[in-house]
Amino acid sequence: MRAASNEPTKEVAGRASEMAGGDPRLDKLVDRLPPRVGDTVTYLLKPSSRWVRIPSGALLIVGGVLSFLPILGVWMLPLGLALLAEDVPALRSSRSKVLDWVERKKPHWLDPSVPKK
Repeated sequence: MRAASNEPTKEVAGRASEMAGGDPRLDKLVDRLPPRVGDTVTYLLKPSSRWVRIPSGALLIVGGVLSFLPILGVWMLPLGLALLAEDVPALRSSRSKVLDWVERKKPHWLDPSVPKK
């Protein structure tokens, strides 16, 4: 038997460090993505992927601004901002406000029992 302590086990601590941006709501949204896309987003949100995440976020923002061109779209702008929110504290607070809104207005987005569409 193991004595009870307040320290998290290695397994729990490892999972916490692998959470997408440290926010469980963001993890729930990422879990609802198709597996291939979800794996890519999970990789980009890891702390060790910072040097891939920053240029990717910047390129997505530029693509969102140039949405009048074929192939590029406005969808790229919020995705780029969400990626940069991992590294820019001002954007992190905005991301938190958006996740608060999702939690209030669209709780089914965070419910794992609701089937993906």
